[in-house]
Amino acid sequence: MKRIISTSKAPAAIGPYSQAVEINGTLYISGQIPIDPITGKLVDGDIRIQTEQVFRNIEAILSEAGYSFSDVIKSICLLRDMSDFKTMNEVYSLHYSEDHPARVAFAVKELPLGAMIEIETIAAK
Repeated sequence: MKRIISTSKAPAAIGPYSQAVEINGTLYISGQIPIDPITGKLVDGDIRIQTEQVFRNIEAILSEAGYSFSDVIKSICLLRDMSDFKTMNEVYSLHYSEDHPARVAFAVKELPLGAMIEIETIAAK
């Protein structure tokens, strides 16, 4: 059975999609950009600050659904500029220190609202 996940501790969807959907023990989290859920605005700052906000958003959705970072099996990281990869990876490693999920990371031409990073997450129990 499909379950829609929604929490006010992460930014509301900025389009016709859900924050996350769980089905058959797998959680699919929509791409998270560095929006502060309180202000609804993109956080100011460099790639480190933006990546930290993205992970706060992911953590809020994981928690709402009853999952944690240890349940994450795949990350899809979209960067505006591959020169930000090293710094993004430093922040990323704080959340996945062992039993790392599978991952892909690549640069894209643009991200919503001018964000520097977007991360889509898949978790399973």
